[in-house]
Amino acid sequence: MKILIVDDEPLALSRLQRLLTSLGHTDIVSASSGKEALECVAHNDFDVAFLDISMSDMDGIELGYALRYTHETMAIIYQSAHDNYALKAFDVGAVDYLLKPYTVESLGRSLERVSVKKNPKELRLIAKMGDTHTLLRPEDIYYVKADLTEVIFRTVEGFSYYPKKISEIEILLEPYNFLRVHRSYLVNLNRIKEMETIDQSKISFTFDGVKESIESSKEGAKHFRHLFK
Repeated sequence: MKILIVDDEPLALSRLQRLLTSLGHTDIVSASSGKEALECVAHNDFDVAFLDISMSDMDGIELGYALRYTHETMAIIYQSAHDNYALKAFDVGAVDYLLKPYTVESLGRSLERVSVKKNPKELRLIAKMGDTHTLLRPEDIYYVKADLTEVIFRTVEGFSYYPKKISEIEILLEPYNFLRVHRSYLVNLNRIKEMETIDQSKISFTFDGVKESIESSKEGAKHFRHLFK
């Protein structure tokens, strides 16, 4: 994986390179400004670019749009000390948004998102339903609910359990059109029937095939509306 890292703070660049190297990545090119980054991509093909948002000559959002225009397949991951640019970042099409100071584990999960998104495979999940097990495809699942250290899948047949955290399932199902609308819920966008705005601009989702509805958080509703404005 060829990686471009962009930050106008030398210490931040050095730390990110060190963390990436610790994860086994060595094909890394660094740039200290948006202009320098654009010069780099003019002569190289990168799989992923890590962009700082607050830079003096060209901010990361502007740079992200420029990269997206010329390199549609390049994955973009933002890094920032502030969370108020997250919606703009995802409008660019970012794979992830890391809040500084992030851990090597968070960095690894972001790169895993890139890998899964670039190489989606036919996925089958073995979930437990009562005393039996069932084999599910992503399209069988209407929504996913967090339940302590595992998740609950809702299908037309009922509810089944899968032994992973919702943050892990979010990465796994992202290429199959699932979206996190609440800290406890992922929804299959292909299964949504109706949406209704409810208390404090949240969204209630109903599905084509099951009776119950689920409710987004306010931030989840903002993210959803921003993606589908």
